[in-house]
Formats: sequence, C-alpha cells, structure tokens
Amino acid sequence: MFFYGIDVYYIVLVLPALAFALWAQARVSSAFNRYSSVRTGNGLTGAEAARLILDRSGLQDVRIEQIDGRLSDHFDPRSGVIRLSRDVYYGATVAAVGVAAHECGHAIQYAQGYFPIKVRSAILPATQIGSNLAFPLFLLGLVFSYPPLMSAGILLFALVAFFQLVTLPVEYNASSRAVEILSSSGMVSGEEETGVRRVLSAAALTYVAALATALANLLRLILIAGRRSRD
Repeated sequence: MFFYGIDVYYIVLVLPALAFALWAQARVSSAFNRYSSVRTGNGLTGAEAARLILDRSGLQDVRIEQIDGRLSDHFDPRSGVIRLSRDVYYGATVAAVGVAAHECGHAIQYAQGYFPIKVRSAILPATQIGSNLAFPLFLLGLVFSYPPLMSAGILLFALVAFFQLVTLPVEYNASSRAVEILSSSGMVSGEEETGVRRVLSAAALTYVAALATALANLLRLILIAGRRSRD
C-alpha cells in the first residue's frame, strides 16, 4: 500500500524486521568481543579445538584453513574444508573455540546425513536463483499489471523464506552439538561453557532475524499483489 508515495507495508512490516536484524548483529559482535578476551584454560586455539573435535568424530579427512575476514567462518561441504577467520583460527579464547566447534557441528551434520541440512543443500541452487529474480519479476508484474509475473516473484521469494526456515534447525543443532562435544570432552567447563553458549546463542539470533526479514518481505509482496488485484 502506498500513501503519498510512501510504501506503508515496508515501514510497518520490513523496517521492524531490519531493525531486529541490526540488533541481532550487534549482539553477536558484542558477545564475540566479550568472550574473545576470555582465554581458554587449556590454551586451545579455535583451530586446535576444531581438529580435536573432527578427529574425535572420525572426520580426519576434513581440513581446516585460515581465511580473511571477521566472523567469516564456515564449512564448505563441497571441498570438505572448515574455513576459520584469523581471530578464530589463532585465538585461544572461549569465543574462538565456540565458533570453531559450531563449524565442526556442520561437518558432523553432513557426515551423519542430518535431514534438515540435506534439505537446505537440495534447495540452495534454486534459492540462489530465486533471491536474484524474485523482486525483479514482481516489479515487472506490478509495473505492467501482469499478475502471473507477480505470482512468480512471490513464489520465488517464498522459496527464499523456506530456505531461511530450514536454516534455523540446522544452525541451532550445530550449536547444540558444539556445546555438547566441548563439554563432554572437557575442552571447556564451567564459565567457559557459559561463554560458548552465549556466543552461539547470539549468533543464532541472526538466523531468526533473517527469517523474520524474509517473512516480512514475503507478506509485503502478497499484500501489494492482493491490493493491486482489487484495484
């Protein structure tokens, strides 16, 4: 709905979701910075903790590499590599060990055939196409008053929202695995485990925010299309 040229749906639906996303990102940075100053009692770095976890899980073939960037850590299932940012790779801190363990959680998910991550991997190519084409198709349909294009844009963006929904259990499960392995192996204990939980909980909120933003945008498109069909 546009009021004096203003997209009211964007203001009411999307802006709050974006504000939530900014808050979640700020919380991640705050938690990571806080526990990056808390050293691990055993002196393990993120890379060392990751290697121990992988070996303990029978994943000796998964490599660990250091990459540039801040909080750019990820697991690449295609090449079987966990890539850790410099602060995580070399950091002998609670934050570094927690993030590294989380990425090991993803490697274990793939190795064990965890169903949600299989679903996410299966729809990833289509999601990437959808994220690029959804808005252009919808806008073309809106400009030329052609409902099928608008519907196509909505369906593609619905796939993006579904991807974000499936991502939630994947991320929370990886964090749960990380905490359990770190605790049961004795790599962290007491206040260190609390710190790991806080860092990973803050990180998980960014995925909740991503889902909220996707759903807000999807609802916005549906409402705009519905209003156009009534006009």
